Amino acid sequence: MILTGPAIAAARADGALTIEPYDPAYLSPNAYDWRLGDTLRICDGDLDAASRTPSREITIPPEGYVLVPGVLYLGVTRERTGSETYAQFLNGSRSIGALGIWVHVSAPLGHQGHAIRWTLEIRAARPVRIYPLMVFGKVTFHQTFGTAASYQQLGLKYRSSAGIETSRLYEEMQGGQS
Repeated sequence: MILTGPAIAAARADGALTIEPYDPAYLSPNAYDWRLGDTLRICDGDLDAASRTPSREITIPPEGYVLVPGVLYLGVTRERTGSETYAQFLNGSRSIGALGIWVHVSAPLGHQGHAIRWTLEIRAARPVRIYPLMVFGKVTFHQTFGTAASYQQLGLKYRSSAGIETSRLYEEMQGGQS
């Protein structure tokens, strides 16, 4: 079951979910519109699943930054979202998709108990200018069934995410290098 916009507002007011910073203007019928943060990590070299991802970090200037095809950008949501009660799904918006931007295509599920600023995987089909704090997607909240298991208490590798996280798959691979 997906929460409606008014149910999201009520659950936030009751403390059942977190959206910070919060602005009721970003509520939609079944979601909350999240914004792009002001930082990108650019991963433009060869990548190796068994090694830490090389990247450089930039601040997106107020006049915007042009994404180019063939480069993996890691961004971060402006909002920190989460809940011990609800699971979340994070997706790009239709407007961003119509600009040829793929956002967060691999891991849209936010587990119960994981309140984070989401790391975003961003790719562009064509050169396109983006801006800090622009609306970039939607987060939805879903009722879960069964016994709850808080992500924070499971000891998983991304539980302390505070900003942009590169892949940490190398931690799971035999012979992986940090």
